[in-house]
Amino acid sequence: MYHNYQVHHFPCLHCHPHTYIRMVQNLIERCLLLRMDRDQCVKALAEHARIRPLVTLTVWKELLKENKDFFQSYFRSLSPRPFTNRYVQRAPRFARRNQWR
Repeated sequence: MYHNYQVHHFPCLHCHPHTYIRMVQNLIERCLLLRMDRDQCVKALAEHARIRPLVTLTVWKELLKENKDFFQSYFRSLSPRPFTNRYVQRAPRFARRNQWR
């Protein structure tokens, strides 16, 4: 019986360096869509795509150079929000609701 399995053939870094780097760039962009930081991205690509961390870090560094504004905004969006007074004002309202139950 014939099974139709999908076989993924990744480009070779030595045979097709431009294609390989482009593939790593696309995978990094997928990681960014999943809101991963650099270390999470490196780990994910090493585990799931068997891409060496040095390659991922090198491509990441180049992307960072080319897209400084994007990465500044991206890192800002990933960092935890500072504590604001808005949350302090909401706390008593929830406390009153619990009293009515």
